[in-house]
Amino acid sequence: MSFGFLPLFLRKSGSLVLNHLGVLVGAVMAALSVNIFIIPNHIADGGVTGIAIILHYLLGWNVGLVVFVLNLPLYFLAFRIVGKRFLWLSVFGVSVFSVAMQYTGEIPLPNVTSEPLLACIFGGLLSGIGIGITLKSQGSLGGTDIIGILINRMTSFSVGQVILGVDVLIFVAAVVFIGPEVAMYAMIYIFFTIKVVDFVLTGLDNSKSLMIISSDPEVVAEVLSRELERGVTFLDAEGAYSGLRKRIIFCVISRMQVTQTKRLIREADPEAFVVIGDASEVIGNGFRRWQT
Repeated sequence: MSFGFLPLFLRKSGSLVLNHLGVLVGAVMAALSVNIFIIPNHIADGGVTGIAIILHYLLGWNVGLVVFVLNLPLYFLAFRIVGKRFLWLSVFGVSVFSVAMQYTGEIPLPNVTSEPLLACIFGGLLSGIGIGITLKSQGSLGGTDIIGILINRMTSFSVGQVILGVDVLIFVAAVVFIGPEVAMYAMIYIFFTIKVVDFVLTGLDNSKSLMIISSDPEVVAEVLSRELERGVTFLDAEGAYSGLRKRIIFCVISRMQVTQTKRLIREADPEAFVVIGDASEVIGNGFRRWQT
């Protein structure tokens, strides 16, 4: 009998353990952000957590418990839409978040700041790191992303439009029941959270992608490949007005190579048409390796 499957099984098991550990750490960090920075400074949030926080301010309900209860029907509805692994890790993440909210809320946490703006910035930093780690571990902390997926399947609205619409309704409720300043601080908090989540997911890998149209593409490509030691690809294209066949040069470089690249292109073909764009995450030879 062959046991060739064992290495793969062990790798998958180790990956699953690391995913659970990542979701655990991320959920606890997100809970600490709410209990240290958000609730003590009377700031709201978006998504399901935002609803729970508003209910906490108005009725004194437990935030962690409300988050868990509100997410249960969402996961039931999403059972056939999202993958089993993502669903399980998300349920695990919400459960950990709810428990962490309960227990960290009962212990005397330090009063870090009573300035709402600082609370938004550093709360967003802590929450963004936690959510980013959770997403990178193939889980989530539940919320409006599942609502977005469900409505997207039934209507023409995109997931992003649904999430934005739900958050707007939550902010309106915060304005009506709590006050406009609470909603405005919540927007600042969410802005920083989203930015930090993006940073955790993509890191500092802010590479640049180039598309170059040149009358002598072979020469330009050879110069870039030799001087930059980067892979260069030709893309076949056709001018919409002229109907002429062209070869577009595509290349990805580091941001430190931008100035050098522009100089090389200018020297090889001063008439070249160049488009330089951001490539927030590049995986492959010469850049980041695949991560499981």
